[in-house]
Amino acid sequence: MNWKLKKHDLLGLLPENLVLTRTRDSALRYLSFDDGPEPGYTPRLLDTLAKHGVKASFFLVGEKIERHPDIVQRIVDEGHMVGNHSYSHWSFRNMTLARQLDEVHRTDALLRLFDDRPHHRMRPPHGYVGAPLLAHFVRHKRSFVYWSYDSLDYQDRPTEALIARLRGDPPAAGDIVLMHDDSDKAALALDVLLPEWLGEGMRFAALPGTAS
Repeated sequence: MNWKLKKHDLLGLLPENLVLTRTRDSALRYLSFDDGPEPGYTPRLLDTLAKHGVKASFFLVGEKIERHPDIVQRIVDEGHMVGNHSYSHWSFRNMTLARQLDEVHRTDALLRLFDDRPHHRMRPPHGYVGAPLLAHFVRHKRSFVYWSYDSLDYQDRPTEALIARLRGDPPAAGDIVLMHDDSDKAALALDVLLPEWLGEGMRFAALPGTAS
């Protein structure tokens, strides 16, 4: 079974409209990509997704949104979801709530320029969310998105090893798959695996932009 953090199992006990770790959908899988946009990698990944007709979710870093708005516009234009991955990508662990909220709100404001949503699904950097931010999101009816399937594409291993692992243990229906677009590993692996998975009847979609 795919590696999962015990913390995510605990988060999965919270209401889905607050913390989403996987969906109850019986047919769809959800590819999600963190840490972009990156001009050296995100366009190639978008080419791969377009080639195979797959929509996905991109959790973007505010500083990079400012530097590469053309890539963000392409992500939105091609029907993918954009989510909030903080402004600086520094861990929230040692930040005050005020600073955490500044990271969230600055990135929301940048994303709003592209999709006109007042706020966005949030994936905190490094997966850390403390009790004060969680309580704030409860009060303001906002949501976090984690994942149920970690591709481990950030490990310093050859792309062939990533492909072999994902092929041997593919995501299940309802899984939210964690990947990254700050290297070429995701694009290379998916260009091989998506034709196989689609041929086996798997279906993929972007997550809704806000909680239902």
